[in-house]
Amino acid sequence: MPANPRTRPAVRRCAGAGAVALTLLGAGLPAAAAAGGGEPDLTRFYRQKARWVVCKDVELPKDMQCAKVTVPLDYARPAEGTIDLALSRYRATGRSRGSVLLNFGGPGGSGVSQLGLAGKDFMSLTNGYDVVGFDPRGVGRSSPVSCGEGTGGGADDGSTDAGSTDDGGSADDIPDAGRPQALLKALKQLTVRCAAHSGPVLSHIGTVNASRDLDVIRQALGDEKLNYLGFSYGTRLGAVYAAQFPHKVGRMALDGVDTLTESPAEQGMAGARGQQTALDDFLDWCVTDVACPFGQDRRKAGDAVVRLVRSLDEHPVVSDFGGPFSGQDLVGALGQGLYGKELWPRLERALASLIEDGDTRGVQNFASGGYAVPLGPPHNGGLVGSADIPADNLSAALMAINCADDPDRPSAEQLTRDVARLNEAYQRASPVFGRLRLTQVMLCYGRPRGTDFIRDKVKDVDSARMLLVGTRGDPATPYAWTIETAKRLGPSAVVLDNRGDGHTGYSSSRCVHGKVDDFLLYGTLPADGSSCPADDDRGSVTDSPD
Repeated sequence: MPANPRTRPAVRRCAGAGAVALTLLGAGLPAAAAAGGGEPDLTRFYRQKARWVVCKDVELPKDMQCAKVTVPLDYARPAEGTIDLALSRYRATGRSRGSVLLNFGGPGGSGVSQLGLAGKDFMSLTNGYDVVGFDPRGVGRSSPVSCGEGTGGGADDGSTDAGSTDDGGSADDIPDAGRPQALLKALKQLTVRCAAHSGPVLSHIGTVNASRDLDVIRQALGDEKLNYLGFSYGTRLGAVYAAQFPHKVGRMALDGVDTLTESPAEQGMAGARGQQTALDDFLDWCVTDVACPFGQDRRKAGDAVVRLVRSLDEHPVVSDFGGPFSGQDLVGALGQGLYGKELWPRLERALASLIEDGDTRGVQNFASGGYAVPLGPPHNGGLVGSADIPADNLSAALMAINCADDPDRPSAEQLTRDVARLNEAYQRASPVFGRLRLTQVMLCYGRPRGTDFIRDKVKDVDSARMLLVGTRGDPATPYAWTIETAKRLGPSAVVLDNRGDGHTGYSSSRCVHGKVDDFLLYGTLPADGSSCPADDDRGSVTDSPD
């Protein structure tokens, strides 16, 4: 799940996240990563130093620097191949105390691109740090995985980057959960195509390996401990790092806290409810405006959204980016546009253009830049340029990482037996987002069982204290997950309650921004259970729990 998106639409494929046309969500054949115990010699990786140069990629700002760090493809067999990881940074404006690494979420979002796009939001941190973004293994410039789709966008647990395809078909080619046998067959076929287009990194993707990469990056940057700011999925990555390397944790802030324990079915249900609540809030606002394309009757407006989605699923329109634009593509764009209230006016205009003129550009700009995919052979572990990142990389990486992190693999018989009950429950949770969410639950079917390390070992972490920020009105990472994860991590977790709306708080709440900066720059933590007021009622932190 990504941080609140603040990027140019044309580069969303590399920068933030959301969900997607269903054909883009198959991710390949990830293998569970082993953690701890009897590790081979990694000295050569820990001896390297990052060498910073001016970024050659025209997509990136001229004042940004770039570097790479090399990590083992397989930590159990480091001699059998390596991967280069792409890094970017803004240098500290004064004396630097080291680096702070950022992860913007997804999983599958490019930290290199996102830092270039949203760098101004983090300039306050350059008062003491070099601010560093990175592309995790399988993501962006770092051996990107792909399923070979022709155009598209990204996928996220919390919302969607929609897109169409010209190689594997459109969303309508994947049966919905109402046809479980056909869906399971199609998903198995997807795994073969994803493996063919992704190369060896696909078998070594996932958060456990990515957190080990983080430690190699930390050492290459010359830092004794890891200072880190993670958003959404980035909070999962930070928590796993803290469990694996508790004594290397420096100042760590986790904003929009992910669950470490809930099953995909539970996560999907919570996400559907959260997105429906966000849609309801948007419609409450929309109908007060005479320009609202759904009219001024609130009940009718809700019904109109459902009818629009179903109509486009039955009769997709031709998109401006080529290929069909379906109802599920619209669901993806809606999810992206509901991340924050500041996006609502643009979402309203985009929906009006779609309904009144049949113009898909506005809604697709929330989702996909519509780029063509380079369909060359899988790469050999070296970095790739932005022009060579597959358009479906974000969606392919999202599913590969989530499947690698998930030990649950219900059998075909279990899924077939339960799908009717689940379908009814998901439709109750959200008549708009339910179908896409339920189908996503099934997308790891046919892939090897993922690691149980996160559920079993990421708890009672004996590390320095970490700041966890939960937003009450977050549509993607419910506030309850912040409390749940804090209890699981133990006394090291300090919770800041953001009483606002939108996904994550750092870029939308002045109070949260200040408290996170105070911690990262000066080590000043608010009291556990402190709160920040909603955006329209800004003030000082209240140093008392609920």
